[in-house]
Amino acid sequence: MSRFILASQSPRRQELIGYILSEYEVIVSDAQEILPDGIAPEDVPAYLAGIKAQAVASEHPDDVVIGADTVVILDDQVLGKPKDEDDAFHMLRALSGKAHTVITGCAIIQNGRMTTFADHTRVEFYPLSDREILDYIATGEPFDKAGAYGIQGKGSVLVKRIEGDFFNVMGLPVARLKREMERAGALPQETQGDTI
Repeated sequence: MSRFILASQSPRRQELIGYILSEYEVIVSDAQEILPDGIAPEDVPAYLAGIKAQAVASEHPDDVVIGADTVVILDDQVLGKPKDEDDAFHMLRALSGKAHTVITGCAIIQNGRMTTFADHTRVEFYPLSDREILDYIATGEPFDKAGAYGIQGKGSVLVKRIEGDFFNVMGLPVARLKREMERAGALPQETQGDTI
C-alpha cells in the first residue's frame, strides 16, 4: 500500500495537507534548489516543487510524494524568504501599498509520473509606515515565509484585499491540490453529489 509523503518542512503545509489526507508522513527534501538560467519568475515554484518531490520520490518510489514551493512576485521580481531583518524590511517596504502575486507550485509523483501545477493569488497590502513594518518584524513572524509575511498570522493586518485562494498564500492550494491528486490517480475521484 502506498503511503503519502509531504516533501516539506513547512508547518503550514503540514497543517493544510491534513485537510486532504488523514494519514501522511513528512520527509524533508535535501535537494539543491538551483534554478536554470532564464526561468520565468512564474515558473519557479512548480520547478522547485518538482525538484523537492523528485529528491524524496527517488528514495521512496512506491509512495505518493507531494512537493510544494511558494514565492511572492512583485514587479517581475521573485521574493523568497528574507535572509535577515534588513531583507525583511526591504521586502515589506516594497510590498507596501501595492498588489503582488503569490504563486504556489505543487508536484505530485506517483508510480514514477510527475504532475505539476501552480496556483496564483493576488494580494494587495495597505500602505505601511516604517514603524508598522519594524513592529511586525519584531514579532519574528516574517523569517520563514516568502515575501516576509504570514497572511494567517499577525501579517493579516497588512493585507487590504485578496483575490484567489487564501490557502495558496499560506503555502498549499488545498482545493486545487485535492482535485489534481484525483486527476493523477493518487486519490479516488469524487463524483458529483458526494460529500467530503
